[in-house]
Order: sequence, then structure tokens, then C-alpha cells
Amino acid sequence: MAPPPTSLVFTVRRREPELISPAMPTPRERKPLSDIDDQDGLRFHIPSIVFYRYNPSMQGKDPVNVIREALAEALVFYYPFAGRLIEGPKRKLIVDCNGEGILFIEADADVTLEQFGDPLQPPFPCLEELLYDVPGSSGVLNSPLLLIQVTRLKCGGFIFGIRLLHTMSDAAGLVQFMTAVSEIARGAQSPAIPPVWERQLLSARNPPHVTHSHHEYDQVADTKGTIIPLDDMAHQSFFFGLNEITAIRRFVPPHLRHSSTFEVLTACLWRCRTIALQPDPTEEVRVICIVNARTKFNPPLPIGYWGNLFAFPVALTTAGNLCQNPLGYAVDLVRKAKAEVDEEYMKSVADLMVIKGRPHFTVVRSYLVSDVTRAGFGEVDFGWGKAAYGGPAKGGVGAIPGVASFYIPYRNKKGENGIVVPICLPAIAMERFVKELDSMLKDHPTSDLSKSPLITSAL
Repeated sequence: MAPPPTSLVFTVRRREPELISPAMPTPRERKPLSDIDDQDGLRFHIPSIVFYRYNPSMQGKDPVNVIREALAEALVFYYPFAGRLIEGPKRKLIVDCNGEGILFIEADADVTLEQFGDPLQPPFPCLEELLYDVPGSSGVLNSPLLLIQVTRLKCGGFIFGIRLLHTMSDAAGLVQFMTAVSEIARGAQSPAIPPVWERQLLSARNPPHVTHSHHEYDQVADTKGTIIPLDDMAHQSFFFGLNEITAIRRFVPPHLRHSSTFEVLTACLWRCRTIALQPDPTEEVRVICIVNARTKFNPPLPIGYWGNLFAFPVALTTAGNLCQNPLGYAVDLVRKAKAEVDEEYMKSVADLMVIKGRPHFTVVRSYLVSDVTRAGFGEVDFGWGKAAYGGPAKGGVGAIPGVASFYIPYRNKKGENGIVVPICLPAIAMERFVKELDSMLKDHPTSDLSKSPLITSAL
């Protein structure tokens, strides 16, 4: 299995961007976001990308036209997406539901799906061509909340790129919207799951009172300079199947053997990454775990709620303690951080946002991990079948490279399910990271990462 050709170059011909408005008149109103939605750390646009293979049963149907029409119909139900954000007192974000529309780009590329390689995984070549940043469109206020580009491929397949202003929705909410579009594209009159706004359910209490220690929002001075240099970055994607996870679990002590794959893998990557970056042993380092809080409420939040519903709990220690202790030390920290998240934790975050002016989570000596293996991007079917790849378009958060990694589902040709994890580090640190990870997998037959067919790199 050859690694994806990261040097692949192709031409994309785009038509002029257009605005797609709801197909029918929608309510003209203003709808405040929740106090989870409008925190500073979510005020950015996040790209996702979905690849679809040619389907002979759809011969004669144009994915651009099918999706364009379905988007207009879906926006009747999700009409806030067609509006624009305005800012009220105390930085409160409000959706002005003016029906102005979302940005849509029709495009063609002189490349086949096969040329992107196998496996399909970030970093994708020419991403900026497949999801074009329309000048002036990437602000937070008074900008389109969604940008979608559908690019036809020479082979008859196509690529669906979507950029979301994160304050509007998390991955689950975005997939809910995409699923609604796909259902209408396949002939439905309305979404199977009606969207529910109800953002006031995650608004701060009156009076607000913080009940947890939210270290994810600590104001940390960056005394040693920028987290990661921008001029010599290495991007690699690593595959972790059952064998790799089993190999890592050898380092987990018996009392932690019931830890989840997320907990074990996150602890491993955090430790290897910190060793690779070689911070001062006395410096505080942290891993931020994205935890979906949808199951944490009693009574449950309404089915169909499509706002942001996750927390950023943090595990923190010194670099020396993390690197010098066995892996079980990091696993225990990650488990305890995740376990903090419950309904009260989410209410405490909402209250903190109001009290402290909606701060950004700290990125200084932080590593953020988000598991999107269950988000469902790959299940979205516009009529051409399930996706060949669906998920994050790149491994980063906002404009800060190297801070985040996504856990992306992948199924190889042998039928083995696993996780692909994009990592971004300075080139010299990436060498140390690969060496450290390789040493943990050394007893595994495919442990030599430099020879593994499921590792790609673009230096």
C-alpha cells in the first residue's frame, strides 16, 4: 500500500461563489447562542472534508446540483445557519436570522480519487483548492456561517468540503445538518431528526457561580516563546489498529487495564509528544480532552439539539513528571480529567464564561485531542453511497498549528478498523516523536514506523 502522494498537484476550476438561501421564507428573528457556544476558543472556522467514489447507479446525476438544491431545502429547517452573527453586550453572540444564506462553490478538478492515495487521510494535497477561502468570508461577525464546496473529480466521484464557524455547532451538530441535507437529497421531504435550538438550556445561571476548577481556562504566560515554530513543521498521520493499541496497553498497570482506548492512546501521545518537544522539566504541560457531554444531562437534552455540547477538561503536570513516570501515570491523569465532566461541570463552564468574559482555553504547552471516530462524517450519503473518507480536513485548531490532533476512523484493505491520528510538530521534534513511539511498539511486527505503509509524512 503506497503512501498518499502529498506532492500531488492538480488544477481546480471554480465558479464564482454564490449564496444559497432557504428555499422558503423563514422566521426573521434574533437567537442568542448558548454560553458554551460563544466562548473565545470556538470563534473560528473549522474545515471538514468528505470524499465520495463514483457510483454507476447515479449516472447522469450531478452531485453539485443535487446538493445545492438539498441545501436550500435543509436551510428551511436549519435557518439560523443562513443568518449572520452579531455581538451584543459583554461579547454575547447572537444569530441575526436574516436568511442571507450560506456560501456555496461549484468546482471541477482534473484528478481522480485514486490519485489521492490509499489510505485517504490528512494532510490532503491542495486543500486550499478543495475548500477555497473566499476573501472576506472567514470573519466571526457578519460573515457566512457555512462555506461549502462540491468538487467533481475526473473519475465521476466528488469531494464535499465544508467550513463551519464553530460557535454554531460541534461535530455532532454539523453531521446532523449534513445528514438532513443528504436525506433531502435522496428524496425526503424533511429531516428524520428535526433540529432543536433551545440554546438557553446551556446559558449561565443567575447569578452565575463557578463550582469546578477549570484549568483549561487558566491564563498561562508563554515565557519560553511561541509554542511551536511555524517555518519548519512536519505533518504525519499515524495508524493505530488493534495490534498497536494492544502493544501500548502493555505499559498500563493492572489497576488501569479497563481504561478506554481514548484514554490509553491520549496518554501515550501526550507523553511521546512532550518527550519530543523537550520542554524544561519544571514547566507545566497539559492535555485537553474534548469530552462529549450529550449523555451527561438529567433529564437529557432534547434529541436534535445541534449546538456545542462538549467540554475541555484538562490533565496537567510538569514535563519532568510526565516524561519520567511510567505511562500509567499519564493514563490516570487523563481518566480523572474526563471523569470530571457532568451536567454541573457544563453549567460551571457556562457561568465562568459570563464571569470571565468568555476566555479562550489555554494553548501554552497544551495538547488538545478530539475523538471524531463516532461523529459520523463517513456515514453521510447524498445518494452516491457512504464516504471513502469523512472527517477533519487537517489536524489543527484555529490558526494555531500543532496544538491539536483528531482521532479519525479508518478501515484498511484487510478489513481492520483503526484510528488515524494526524500529528504536527517541528521537524526535529517529529523525528524524536517517531523514535519514542516506535520504542513503545517495538515488539509489534509492524512497529517500525519508518516502514509502516499506514504512516504518511509531508515535511
